[in-house]
Amino acid sequence: MSTKYRIAILDMNAGEPNEGMRCLKMLAGEFLEQEGYEGHYDVFEVRINGEIPLLEEYDIYLSSGGPGSPLVSGEEWEYKYFGFLDALLLHNLSKPDKKHLFLICHSFQLACVHWDLAKVTKRRTTSFGIYPIFKTNSGEHEILFEGLANPFFAVDSRDYQVVGPSEWKLDTLDGKVLCREKVRSHVPLERAVMAIRYSREIFGVQFHPEADSEGMLRHFKKEEKRNKIIKKFGKLKYLNMLEQLVDDEKIMRTNQTIIPNFLRLAAESIDAQKLQSV
Repeated sequence: MSTKYRIAILDMNAGEPNEGMRCLKMLAGEFLEQEGYEGHYDVFEVRINGEIPLLEEYDIYLSSGGPGSPLVSGEEWEYKYFGFLDALLLHNLSKPDKKHLFLICHSFQLACVHWDLAKVTKRRTTSFGIYPIFKTNSGEHEILFEGLANPFFAVDSRDYQVVGPSEWKLDTLDGKVLCREKVRSHVPLERAVMAIRYSREIFGVQFHPEADSEGMLRHFKKEEKRNKIIKKFGKLKYLNMLEQLVDDEKIMRTNQTIIPNFLRLAAESIDAQKLQSV
């Protein structure tokens, strides 16, 4: 009997319209439509409704980016979300049926704060656009990045940054820093961490690997969004971003690589666990 993969998508956008959730649902749907893969995905509204998936009901989790500060404010949904993170980590440390978690941007920052694996600080200026992401030595050997150049390109949109990772704490989880942001020679600041493998089953990125060209072009060509970007970042930045969106070797390569690899490898791990338990 074939495995039916159960995927939970955690919506961290607090009700704000965005392209990320559409992309995550599309990637999950495309994965399940492949020959040999069956199952379903469900969406959980974390920050407004406090919805959290049950560990016994899902095998794979995709936790989205979102607006606002990742620094703890004491809201009820935060305690529920942090409880979910701890429960999943404890489950993986003590149970044979591992759960697989992919954290994006806001979720990535929250995990770093909660597990005290790095510092999260406010940036001097907003990072917004399509940027090169540089692999570390560990990142060069990361299986999720197979097929991506060094650097590869991704959508980056954030007011906060992850810096100062605690290497010894990551070592206790068999974790690694995999990517950093570009070198800013004119800014005497530490390069932000852009990707961490927390453990064999838990992976997080600061950027948006789910972003696709079609949706981003449509989103950024909306008059209100276009005017807002030009006012804040300038027309040259806006035009340069549109040009990069249609380059198949940039964000579409990233879109078609990282999360699809994560889903495939999670499925392979789940299948192997089931065979061992027979």
